Amino acid sequence: MASAAIEQARFNMVEQQIRPWEVFNPQVLDLLAELPREEFVPPAYRGLAYADLEIPLPNGQRMLSPCLVAKLLQALALAPGERVLEVGSGSGFVTACLARLGGRVTSLELDPVLSALTASHLERVGVSGVEQLTGDLFHTELAPRSFDAIALTGAVRELPEELIRLLDDHGRIFAVLGEEPIMQAFQIQRNSDGTLRHQVLFDTLIPSLKQPQQQRKFIF
Repeated sequence: MASAAIEQARFNMVEQQIRPWEVFNPQVLDLLAELPREEFVPPAYRGLAYADLEIPLPNGQRMLSPCLVAKLLQALALAPGERVLEVGSGSGFVTACLARLGGRVTSLELDPVLSALTASHLERVGVSGVEQLTGDLFHTELAPRSFDAIALTGAVRELPEELIRLLDDHGRIFAVLGEEPIMQAFQIQRNSDGTLRHQVLFDTLIPSLKQPQQQRKFIF
């Protein structure tokens, strides 16, 4: 795809897909209007980089659609310097978005192939300072209350208790909860007294988060 066509496709993505889906945060819109999503897409699907669909990745995984990414970013409402945990690096596109919005990002990916792919893509577009970890949420040592925002890039049946342990007061989680055919996207905030506030954002269907065989307790 020629440069002019890519620029037009990116513009159309923002104006015809993302903005009509009630994404109004100017930082999010500006970011998605300039970040080259095509650099995170497998070569065979490069022509579909700005289509409103999930794109296949290695080992059966998929990139989230642009609209879902935009909603995720808007729900987290990052401030510069906030500590962010991403669970599921995928292609690295969400990782790059979180970092470009000023987050100090730790990205956790179970699949070493995707972890390496993320590193390659971030280097290609000049995103630095991301801490990349290969492993899973249940067996990775992370300090309690060490994050202001957490993004789950795949659906889970219920919210892992480990995530709440990692979230600081007034921190936010974006998570898609449920199982096919019923899933809902939530913004979940931890209050200063330790209670959680759940806000349903929209109904959706996305791939489930790849997880190890043994899981710990879940809460909702």
